[in-house]
Amino acid sequence: MWKEIEERAKRNGEYIVKTGCTVRACANALGASKSTVHTEGTL
Repeated sequence: MWKEIEERAKRNGEYIVKTGCTVRACANALGASKSTVHTEGTL
């Protein structure tokens, strides 16, 4: 389970860096909630 979370957090971070989007825009683009993207980004 932690491996999945780690991979999703990396994917979210890479997407944000690549596009320069906000956490909310990243969540919408990747089909996650804003809270999930924000929380996993702090792991």
